[in-house]
Amino acid sequence: MLLNYIEPVFRPPSEAESLILQVTNGCSWNRCTFCEMYTEPQKRFKPNPIEAIREELAQFVSMNIPVRRVFLADGDAMTLSYRRLHQIMQAINEYLPDIQRVSAYCLPRNIKNKSVDELQALRQMGLDLVYVGCETGDDLVLERVEKGETWQTSLDALLKLQQAGIRRSVMILNGLGGVRYSEQHALNSASLMNESQPEYLATLVVSFPKGQQRLVQGYAGEFEALNLRQLLEEMEILLSALELEKTIFRSDHASNYLILKGVLSKDKERLLSQVRSAIAHPESMRLRAEWQRGL
Repeated sequence: MLLNYIEPVFRPPSEAESLILQVTNGCSWNRCTFCEMYTEPQKRFKPNPIEAIREELAQFVSMNIPVRRVFLADGDAMTLSYRRLHQIMQAINEYLPDIQRVSAYCLPRNIKNKSVDELQALRQMGLDLVYVGCETGDDLVLERVEKGETWQTSLDALLKLQQAGIRRSVMILNGLGGVRYSEQHALNSASLMNESQPEYLATLVVSFPKGQQRLVQGYAGEFEALNLRQLLEEMEILLSALELEKTIFRSDHASNYLILKGVLSKDKERLLSQVRSAIAHPESMRLRAEWQRGL
């Protein structure tokens, strides 16, 4: 459900039935060399005025369309100040009093200047879930892709969100370290997840719809993209190293070759068996063809 958007608009797959409310345009960081979602001129970062947000909510209510969930777009709506987010949540509750959940994309840095009390207040107003783009737990890979984060800053944000009672859906990018750093990317990402125990974990395959040039530059000639077998081998390393208690795991994004779904650690051995079967006998597995994959 879209209102007055500056295209393109992106959302997590699980927000397909949500009202997408654009509270910012673009991404406040927008330097990650693997991401081209908000690089077009019209996607320059800008907060949407609260008056405009209220007008869009009023417009939507006038359509008399039932809605249970709201997703705050664009790339990292949580970069907004606590004061602005509080105003937005007040407006959502005013116009949509029966709303069940509000969610948003979130960069780890978005949480640094918000206190646990402030995050708890937002949670009490309905902000229940954030999608945290960690991408990797490896400090070298984070530096190469200009993420502007470290293993520690990512962990600090995830633990603060947990303390505030906000559920965390973490994204890790399969293949982000290339061939050279594949193993340490997988192992350090697993370490970050083990320390933070997120409620949800999703893996996406790093994709290059506009070419690899931006990413390759950050690696100074060291980057070599993983082939299908190497991507699966990296996934095997990641899953083997994960020690999660009750995290819902999904590797079913359109970029993934092999669809995996389960709860970790309960389904760990089954998921590993699927990955190992795909490595040994790819022809027998229902892998996505290249034309079926995308963002």
